[in-house]
Amino acid sequence: MRFNLNLKKKIQRFCLLLVCLVVLIFQSDIPNLKALTMDNYKGAMVIEELRLKVPAVSKGAWLNAEKEIWDPWLSSQEGFLGRQLFWNKEKEEALILVNWKSKELWKNIPMSEVNVVQKKFEDKVKAALNVGENPFELIYEGELDKQR
Repeated sequence: MRFNLNLKKKIQRFCLLLVCLVVLIFQSDIPNLKALTMDNYKGAMVIEELRLKVPAVSKGAWLNAEKEIWDPWLSSQEGFLGRQLFWNKEKEEALILVNWKSKELWKNIPMSEVNVVQKKFEDKVKAALNVGENPFELIYEGELDKQR
């Protein structure tokens, strides 16, 4: 009788271990094993995402200033791969997507340099629209990681 009790406990433990192994195997997500680790994120392509409030009456001044101020400066930056500009008529919002070779190259650009270019951009817009302050409110800034 004692032998049967020990055997029964061993079988229960084995079954529990087997269930745990099955759950563990099916919980692993193989595609995620190929995902970037936190140590390697700086070397992968990244997309800078900016959203601005751009009223319809100011759209032309915005596009002109983007082309004259930001385009030449961005083109001179190491790691810059290109960018896309979008405008949503209903929301009167702009979406700017800037492609960078790596997050490290993007983040190595000194903020003081970016601020100088932003000031030139704002001065250009204010002069074109004859206003005292930048009419393009920054709604959101973030980044998107390219998925494989």
